Amino acid sequence: MRFPSLVPVLAGAALLAPTSPPAAAVPHGVRHEAPVTAAELRATTRDCAQVSHGRYREDAGGPAKVRVCGTRSAVFWKADLDIDCDGRPGTRCNRRTDPYFSPATAFPRSDGRPLDAERLPYIVIPPASALWDHRAHGVRGGSVAAVLYRDRVRYAVVGDTGPRDIIGEASYATARALGIDPDPRVGGAPSGVTYIVFRDTRVQPVQDHDEAVAQGKELAREFVGRTG
Repeated sequence: MRFPSLVPVLAGAALLAPTSPPAAAVPHGVRHEAPVTAAELRATTRDCAQVSHGRYREDAGGPAKVRVCGTRSAVFWKADLDIDCDGRPGTRCNRRTDPYFSPATAFPRSDGRPLDAERLPYIVIPPASALWDHRAHGVRGGSVAAVLYRDRVRYAVVGDTGPRDIIGEASYATARALGIDPDPRVGGAPSGVTYIVFRDTRVQPVQDHDEAVAQGKELAREFVGRTG
Protein backbone atom coordinates (compact mmCIF):
# COMPACT_ATOMS: atom_id res chain seq x y z
CA MET A 1 0.00 0.00 0.00
CA ARG A 2 1.31 3.51 -0.83
CA PHE A 3 1.12 6.54 1.41
CA PRO A 4 1.52 9.42 -1.04
CA SER A 5 0.68 11.95 1.59
CA LEU A 6 3.89 11.08 3.48
CA VAL A 7 6.27 11.67 0.59
CA PRO A 8 6.44 15.46 0.89
CA VAL A 9 6.90 15.18 4.63
CA LEU A 10 9.79 12.72 4.32
CA ALA A 11 11.38 14.80 1.58
CA GLY A 12 11.19 17.87 3.74
CA ALA A 13 12.66 15.99 6.67
CA ALA A 14 15.58 14.93 4.51
CA LEU A 15 16.21 18.51 3.51
CA LEU A 16 16.20 19.59 7.14
CA ALA A 17 18.37 16.72 8.42
CA PRO A 18 21.79 17.81 9.72
CA THR A 19 24.74 17.13 7.45
CA SER A 20 28.29 16.18 8.46
CA PRO A 21 30.32 19.22 9.47
CA PRO A 22 33.10 20.22 7.11
CA ALA A 23 36.57 19.00 7.97
CA ALA A 24 38.44 21.39 10.22
CA ALA A 25 41.02 23.48 8.47
CA VAL A 26 44.63 22.62 9.28
CA PRO A 27 46.35 25.67 10.81
CA HIS A 28 49.11 27.07 8.65
CA GLY A 29 52.55 25.74 9.60
CA VAL A 30 51.30 22.76 11.65
CA ARG A 31 52.86 19.47 10.56
CA HIS A 32 50.75 16.34 10.34
CA GLU A 33 53.10 13.52 9.47
CA ALA A 34 54.16 10.24 11.01
CA PRO A 35 56.59 10.66 13.91
CA VAL A 36 60.22 9.71 13.43
CA THR A 37 60.73 6.04 14.26
CA ALA A 38 63.41 4.28 16.25
CA ALA A 39 64.49 2.52 13.05
CA GLU A 40 65.06 5.85 11.28
CA LEU A 41 67.11 7.21 14.15
CA ARG A 42 69.17 4.02 14.43
CA ALA A 43 69.93 4.16 10.73
CA THR A 44 71.22 7.70 11.14
CA THR A 45 73.47 6.63 14.03
CA ARG A 46 74.82 3.52 12.31
CA ASP A 47 78.23 5.07 11.63
CA CYS A 48 80.36 6.57 14.38
CA ALA A 49 82.67 9.54 14.05
CA GLN A 50 84.16 9.35 17.53
CA VAL A 51 84.38 12.60 19.50
CA SER A 52 85.39 11.15 22.88
CA HIS A 53 89.10 10.69 23.55
CA GLY A 54 88.68 7.08 24.55
CA ARG A 55 85.84 4.85 25.68
CA TYR A 56 83.52 4.65 28.66
CA ARG A 57 82.51 1.75 30.86
CA GLU A 58 78.85 0.84 31.29
CA ASP A 59 79.40 -0.33 34.88
CA ALA A 60 82.15 -0.04 37.47
CA GLY A 61 84.85 -2.61 36.77
CA GLY A 62 83.49 -3.44 33.32
CA PRO A 63 85.34 -3.08 30.03
CA ALA A 64 85.66 0.37 28.47
CA LYS A 65 83.84 -0.11 25.17
CA VAL A 66 81.37 2.77 24.67
CA ARG A 67 82.35 5.55 22.29
CA VAL A 68 80.69 8.95 22.13
CA CYS A 69 80.06 9.72 18.46
CA GLY A 70 79.17 12.98 16.80
CA THR A 71 77.59 14.65 13.81
CA ARG A 72 77.14 18.32 13.03
CA SER A 73 73.85 18.40 14.94
CA ALA A 74 74.10 15.74 17.66
CA VAL A 75 76.22 13.44 19.76
CA PHE A 76 75.21 9.88 20.52
CA TRP A 77 76.26 6.66 22.23
CA LYS A 78 74.94 3.13 22.57
CA ALA A 79 75.01 1.50 25.98
CA ASP A 80 72.98 -0.06 28.75
CA LEU A 81 70.49 1.82 30.91
CA ASP A 82 71.00 2.06 34.64
CA ILE A 83 68.29 3.71 36.72
CA ASP A 84 68.95 7.16 38.15
CA CYS A 85 66.61 7.91 41.05
CA ASP A 86 68.38 11.02 42.29
CA GLY A 87 66.72 14.33 43.03
CA ARG A 88 63.45 15.05 44.73
CA PRO A 89 62.54 12.06 46.94
CA GLY A 90 59.25 10.30 46.26
CA THR A 91 57.53 7.01 46.90
CA ARG A 92 59.70 5.15 44.38
CA CYS A 93 62.94 7.13 44.57
CA ASN A 94 64.33 7.61 48.06
CA ARG A 95 67.03 6.35 50.41
CA ARG A 96 64.98 3.26 51.26
CA THR A 97 64.39 2.14 47.66
CA ASP A 98 67.79 3.15 46.24
CA PRO A 99 71.02 2.50 48.18
CA TYR A 100 72.82 5.06 45.99
CA PHE A 101 70.15 7.75 46.26
CA SER A 102 71.23 11.39 46.25
CA PRO A 103 68.75 14.21 46.99
CA ALA A 104 70.42 16.46 44.40
CA THR A 105 70.80 16.56 40.62
CA ALA A 106 73.60 18.30 38.75
CA PHE A 107 71.12 20.45 36.86
CA PRO A 108 68.25 21.73 39.05
CA ARG A 109 64.79 23.01 38.21
CA SER A 110 64.26 26.68 37.42
CA ASP A 111 63.36 27.30 41.08
CA GLY A 112 66.61 25.76 42.31
CA ARG A 113 65.07 22.53 43.56
CA PRO A 114 66.40 19.18 42.29
CA LEU A 115 64.72 17.36 39.42
CA ASP A 116 62.13 14.66 40.07
CA ALA A 117 63.40 11.37 38.62
CA GLU A 118 60.04 9.70 39.13
CA ARG A 119 58.21 12.21 36.93
CA LEU A 120 60.71 13.84 34.59
CA PRO A 121 62.37 11.92 31.75
CA TYR A 122 66.02 12.89 31.80
CA ILE A 123 69.34 11.28 30.96
CA VAL A 124 72.66 11.27 32.77
CA ILE A 125 75.97 12.25 31.16
CA PRO A 126 79.51 11.93 32.50
CA PRO A 127 81.01 15.13 33.89
CA ALA A 128 83.40 17.04 31.65
CA SER A 129 86.84 15.43 31.61
CA ALA A 130 89.81 14.72 29.37
CA LEU A 131 87.87 11.68 28.12
CA TRP A 132 85.06 13.84 26.78
CA ASP A 133 84.10 17.45 27.45
CA HIS A 134 80.41 17.61 26.60
CA ARG A 135 80.46 21.40 26.77
CA ALA A 136 82.72 21.55 23.72
CA HIS A 137 80.01 19.78 21.76
CA GLY A 138 77.07 21.98 22.70
CA VAL A 139 75.73 19.69 25.44
CA ARG A 140 74.62 21.06 28.82
CA GLY A 141 71.88 20.79 31.40
CA GLY A 142 68.52 21.00 29.65
CA SER A 143 69.82 19.83 26.27
CA VAL A 144 67.21 17.87 24.33
CA ALA A 145 67.73 14.13 24.00
CA ALA A 146 66.08 11.23 22.20
CA VAL A 147 66.37 7.80 23.83
CA LEU A 148 65.72 4.64 21.81
CA TYR A 149 64.93 1.16 23.06
CA ARG A 150 63.53 -1.52 20.77
CA ASP A 151 60.77 0.19 18.78
CA ARG A 152 60.28 3.09 21.19
CA VAL A 153 61.51 6.67 20.95
CA ARG A 154 61.15 8.90 23.98
CA TYR A 155 62.32 12.48 24.43
CA ALA A 156 64.08 13.77 27.51
CA VAL A 157 66.54 16.37 28.73
CA VAL A 158 70.06 16.19 30.09
CA GLY A 159 69.38 16.32 33.83
CA ASP A 160 72.25 14.87 35.84
CA THR A 161 75.88 13.78 35.74
CA GLY A 162 77.35 10.47 36.85
CA PRO A 163 80.78 8.89 37.38
CA ARG A 164 83.64 10.21 35.26
CA ASP A 165 84.28 6.97 33.38
CA ILE A 166 80.78 5.44 33.19
CA ILE A 167 77.99 6.12 30.71
CA GLY A 168 74.49 4.73 30.15
CA GLU A 169 72.01 6.01 32.73
CA ALA A 170 68.59 7.67 32.74
CA SER A 171 65.87 8.63 35.18
CA TYR A 172 63.18 6.37 36.59
CA ALA A 173 60.63 8.18 34.38
CA THR A 174 62.70 7.63 31.22
CA ALA A 175 63.01 3.90 31.87
CA ARG A 176 59.30 3.54 32.55
CA ALA A 177 58.43 5.42 29.35
CA LEU A 178 60.64 3.05 27.37
CA GLY A 179 59.04 -0.06 28.87
CA ILE A 180 62.15 -0.84 30.95
CA ASP A 181 61.85 -1.97 34.56
CA PRO A 182 62.50 1.29 36.49
CA ASP A 183 63.27 -0.31 39.86
CA PRO A 184 66.52 1.36 41.05
CA ARG A 185 67.76 -1.86 42.64
CA VAL A 186 67.08 -4.48 39.98
CA GLY A 187 65.74 -2.60 36.97
CA GLY A 188 67.35 -1.19 33.86
CA ALA A 189 68.40 -2.68 30.54
CA PRO A 190 71.69 -4.52 30.02
CA SER A 191 72.14 -3.26 26.45
CA GLY A 192 70.36 -1.98 23.38
CA VAL A 193 69.76 1.65 24.36
CA THR A 194 70.76 4.53 22.09
CA TYR A 195 71.13 8.05 23.49
CA ILE A 196 71.06 11.02 21.10
CA VAL A 197 71.66 14.54 22.41
CA PHE A 198 70.99 17.41 20.04
CA ARG A 199 73.75 20.01 20.11
CA ASP A 200 73.15 23.62 21.15
CA THR A 201 69.60 23.00 22.32
CA ARG A 202 67.96 23.76 25.63
CA VAL A 203 64.60 23.39 27.33
CA GLN A 204 63.73 26.29 29.60
CA PRO A 205 62.60 25.62 32.22
CA VAL A 206 64.37 22.27 32.27
CA GLN A 207 61.36 20.57 33.90
CA ASP A 208 59.02 21.43 30.99
CA HIS A 209 58.64 17.97 29.51
CA ASP A 210 56.05 19.04 26.94
CA GLU A 211 58.58 21.48 25.52
CA ALA A 212 61.25 18.76 25.44
CA VAL A 213 58.92 16.54 23.43
CA ALA A 214 57.95 19.34 21.04
CA GLN A 215 61.57 20.29 20.39
CA GLY A 216 62.67 16.66 20.26
CA LYS A 217 60.19 15.68 17.57
CA GLU A 218 61.27 18.51 15.30
CA LEU A 219 64.98 17.96 15.96
CA ALA A 220 64.63 14.23 15.27
CA ARG A 221 62.86 15.02 12.03
CA GLU A 222 65.76 17.22 10.92
CA PHE A 223 68.34 14.70 12.16
CA VAL A 224 67.02 11.91 9.93
CA GLY A 225 66.72 14.22 6.94
CA ARG A 226 63.00 14.84 6.81
CA THR A 227 63.12 18.34 5.40
CA GLY A 228 60.75 20.49 3.44
